Amino acid sequence: MKVVVQRVSSAKVSVESEILGQIEQGFMLLVGIQDTDTEVEIDYLVRKITNLRVFEDSNLKMNLNIRDIDGAILSISQFTLYADTRKGNRPSFTKAGAPDYAAQMYDLFNTKLREQGLTVGTGKFGADMQVELTNDGPVTILFDTDRK
Repeated sequence: MKVVVQRVSSAKVSVESEILGQIEQGFMLLVGIQDTDTEVEIDYLVRKITNLRVFEDSNLKMNLNIRDIDGAILSISQFTLYADTRKGNRPSFTKAGAPDYAAQMYDLFNTKLREQGLTVGTGKFGADMQVELTNDGPVTILFDTDRK
């Protein structure tokens, strides 16, 4: 799995002009899944993301996690994280998970984030989405379970 974590002051996702998910302070996640991903990868990422200390404390030091600040998450499925651009100019997405499997794993990932007491908004898996966000920092971190 690959997850791009962006610290945001706000974010929202729309499909056909309908807002499906919207948050204030927290994380906007771009989530990519491949067919070899299992619940082991999900559990690892949920633990890393919920404990990631990138929010400032009273001393302006990145020392707080998303639960410490009562932050929320906007989770967006993003198969293009598995783009292979080594040949030609058109990316190949053959390393991305099959849609049915990826959708199931994406739902499980979001469920496990919610089980941590977090508010999690989502877009619509496989849809053409419009995502708006205000980066805070910016702080952007990439998790790749193939490189843990």
